[in-house]
Amino acid sequence: MNRKVEILPDQAALIARAKELILSKINAAIEQRGRFTIALSGGSTPKPLYEAIATENLPWDKIHVFWGDERYVPSDHPDSNEGMARRTWLDRVDIPAANIHPMPTTEGDPAVSAAKYEQELQEFFHCSPGEFPALDVMLQGMGDDGHTASLFPHTEALKVSDRLVTVGNKDGNPRITFTYSFINAARCVIFVVAGANKKPALAQVFALQADSFTYPSRLIQPQGELWWLLDAAAGDELK
Repeated sequence: MNRKVEILPDQAALIARAKELILSKINAAIEQRGRFTIALSGGSTPKPLYEAIATENLPWDKIHVFWGDERYVPSDHPDSNEGMARRTWLDRVDIPAANIHPMPTTEGDPAVSAAKYEQELQEFFHCSPGEFPALDVMLQGMGDDGHTASLFPHTEALKVSDRLVTVGNKDGNPRITFTYSFINAARCVIFVVAGANKKPALAQVFALQADSFTYPSRLIQPQGELWWLLDAAAGDELK
């Protein structure tokens, strides 16, 4: 694992650096493999990042968008990660509809939805059950409890390592989420974290010894690159 940590002076600089890094990964992937694949994160921090990427003139027909996790709500619900990404980015650019791969949330059974999305991923990447394809970029956030995607502390999803997708749980509400083992298969994982409220969890995630089931972001140790982009409010004590 090649971990790189950058602490940016403020949130504007954080978003600018995240955009710069993602654009470089887009260009490299398309040059090398003819397409770029990314899994998006939800939450408030990536909104300005998505808005910034939407202003770029990119080869949208070569870019495929997935989601690393999703609340089990319709796409037009205010809490939907898909809905947020569409409003801030995808609806503003000329990306083919077939290149957008949202997590299904209308089956009525989160386990069925998780299995359906896993099958879609296997078909897209031409991989067999038990194989873990490598997305070019997994964009990750981190909550103040140390969770990432919908991998929350001390939940059953943390025990699933033989699937691409599983069911997460937040305060009794189901979610669909990539497993940590699938996230770790990525060519590049980029955490974008802002805010002083993240300091205590970051200290544990970066500690030499700590409990990964209490701070799930510790489980993210990809075979490819691992970037932690932090604003000063979150990361100044890690210097």
